[in-house]
Amino acid sequence: MAPTGNNTEARIWNHLKGWILNDYGVAALMGNLYAESGLNPRNLQNSYEKRLDYTDDTYTAAVDSGAYSGFVRDAAGYGLAQWTYWSRKEALLAYVKAAGASVGDLEAQLGFLRKELAESYPSILAALKSAKSVREASDVILTKYERPADQSEKVKIKRAGYGQTYLSKYAGGSSAGKEGETMRQKFVSMAASYIGCKEADGTHRQIIDIYNGHKPLARGYAMKYTDAWCATFVSAMAIKCGLTDIIPTECGCGQMIQLFQKLGAWQENDAHVPQPGDVIFYDWDDSDIGDNTGWPDHVGIVESVNGSDIKVIEGNMSDAVGRRTLKVNGRYIRGYGVPKFKGGSSSSAGTGTPAPAPSAGSPLAFRVGDVVQFTGSTHYANANAASGPACKPGKARVTAISKNSKHPYHLIAVSGSGSTVYGWVDASTVQAIAGGAISVGDTVHFAGGPHYTSANAASSSSSPKAGPAKVTAISKGAKHPYHVVHTNGQSSVYGWVDADRVTK
Repeated sequence: MAPTGNNTEARIWNHLKGWILNDYGVAALMGNLYAESGLNPRNLQNSYEKRLDYTDDTYTAAVDSGAYSGFVRDAAGYGLAQWTYWSRKEALLAYVKAAGASVGDLEAQLGFLRKELAESYPSILAALKSAKSVREASDVILTKYERPADQSEKVKIKRAGYGQTYLSKYAGGSSAGKEGETMRQKFVSMAASYIGCKEADGTHRQIIDIYNGHKPLARGYAMKYTDAWCATFVSAMAIKCGLTDIIPTECGCGQMIQLFQKLGAWQENDAHVPQPGDVIFYDWDDSDIGDNTGWPDHVGIVESVNGSDIKVIEGNMSDAVGRRTLKVNGRYIRGYGVPKFKGGSSSSAGTGTPAPAPSAGSPLAFRVGDVVQFTGSTHYANANAASGPACKPGKARVTAISKNSKHPYHLIAVSGSGSTVYGWVDASTVQAIAGGAISVGDTVHFAGGPHYTSANAASSSSSPKAGPAKVTAISKGAKHPYHVVHTNGQSSVYGWVDADRVTK
């Protein structure tokens, strides 16, 4: 099917989203393609234009007509991905000829890209489909697919930044209700894109510059490159995302806590189960007895929560931006800043604010990760297909959304529901399940069956009996999206469970 969209980048986004089904992976791939070719499918590597005496267009025309026969072996990068090695260029040429298209045709190159990833780089495709951040996916594309000579940290940051731009543009879930990631996710993704910045090579200076460029400066103090910069990192990410109304800017941890308290966005309880985007504070002098109320020494941004494990992105962690993993209610936790995000729930691994209860029949009433009732009998291979095979109705999970398409929801049947849906479906065939949305803190009935140590674990740890349980975390879009803990001795469930195992 031909890519759809008002311009080249929109057409590429829509095409890639239709088969990668992960905004982070799509954005990362587009960021790398932009770095390679400027998203121009007719792009001839600049250093070869004079050497071969061709422009982008004359080279493309000469290859198409057969006037130039050196395409396969000339070692010149060409096209969206700047295919260079002879066997890959040979495969590209064979593919477009079989399609009866120009070697510089956008649709043909996207088709070849899909074929090459699926057949020759399946592990990379899998990484794109499961990525939890743009930086994670971008590094895989850079180092294992494009593999340019320069794979330095600066290049990684730059390419992830390109991807972040596409994520914000085409998947930015702001308070205006755009499709895609919420502002909570955007904050986390922005932080992840700076992982690896460090004092040793001076790349941390861009973070200090972002902070100092925002006025008014907290307490009128301009940060020096040699100052401790953990709170500055959190502030800089809020500035980059336009979230300074809900995430106060400060260069001191204690002062930032005071500002969160003034906003009514402070969580004192050390045992709080955070959400991605919450700001976690530490006190290294914590005695591990009672509630920690000491002066904070360090701060980071919660990236994800799986069971009792919290993953955090921190600035000035050993003089760099890095990740730390700790336990819920672990030692040294001082408390949390809990920004009042307006963009809805998070679909990254971890807890998320539940989406509002959807109304049946509303065109786009549901979000990625929602469990819904599918009432139709047909699913489609893409969001605008003219026809599709039959399938059975039943409970299913929304795994992707394509606004303004004929079949806007991509559904995958919930195990044991009787449904066989696995594809794009009409909005009119998707309805809310009676009983409403399940939220963190709800007491639910666990139907019995396996529980898992993580939201995407392949095998279970055991199969506890049915009984009442409390929802302690939600990982939207995961295989086992609800983390539940038994509330009495009737059941021993304590872990991640399938959506069809819990009811309100």
